[in-house]
Amino acid sequence: LAGTESGDIIQQLDYRISRLEGVLRLNKMITESGGKVFATNGKNADFDATVEKCREAGGSIAAPRNPGENDAILYFVKYFNTYAYLGIKQSLIPGKFQFLNGAPLRYTNWYSNEPSGKGEE
Repeated sequence: LAGTESGDIIQQLDYRISRLEGVLRLNKMITESGGKVFATNGKNADFDATVEKCREAGGSIAAPRNPGENDAILYFVKYFNTYAYLGIKQSLIPGKFQFLNGAPLRYTNWYSNEPSGKGEE
């Protein structure tokens, strides 16, 4: 494409993405933190289905790495009044957790007496 034409197409796409993001924000379906976009469809699903839906969408299940990302996830928890799955799992050492890929956690913000292993951490 000619320079001006490709610039016009990029500008149009940028505008359309901006509008779409605005609608999703109004519907409480996305939020951002630190340049990352956190999204939900607001539907209940089991952990494996959640991981798969995130992968199909080109992303991954949320795993907070700092207070801002934790707040982004908490935004959905509060709005939908439910729990959220996180991309972490218990390691081979009881009481220790890691990311799904095995990397160690460097940020946690557990409530007192959590994680308890009762499925509602």
